[in-house]
Amino acid sequence: MSAPRVGIGYDSHRFGAGRPLILGGVLIPHDRGLTGHSDADVLTHAVIDALLGAAGLTDIGALFPDTEAAYAGADSIGLLGEVAGRLGAPVGNVDATVVLERPRLGPHREAMRARLAEALGVPAGRVNVKATTNEGMGFVGREEGVAALAVAVLAGD
Repeated sequence: MSAPRVGIGYDSHRFGAGRPLILGGVLIPHDRGLTGHSDADVLTHAVIDALLGAAGLTDIGALFPDTEAAYAGADSIGLLGEVAGRLGAPVGNVDATVVLERPRLGPHREAMRARLAEALGVPAGRVNVKATTNEGMGFVGREEGVAALAVAVLAGD
């Protein structure tokens, strides 16, 4: 039996007016959303990159390039489901952190876990979502954008 494989993912997007704020596939009420070629769901993008890394595959930008019109406004949860089908090993678990000053994500945490887990085809208990602030520092602290980090483990053979 081979050892489990681990991958790390990171993404960030800036805030922009007139866009919805979608994190982990969940619409979060806020006065601004994130800008990007797709739905700019930084949490899901970080999870995708962590899974691709664990599987020894490419990264999200190579798989779903922002130069392709087909991915304009794409639903990142759908992209995650597509990636899950390419992994070649079962997902052991995913642990992710969203870094933003506001809004507070506590009321949406379970919904985000459920959406991510559903796309991955695993129980919600295998997906953890946390949130923290950047204590007023940097682009996140100035509320210019949001960042997310994720670690994923794929089960060994």
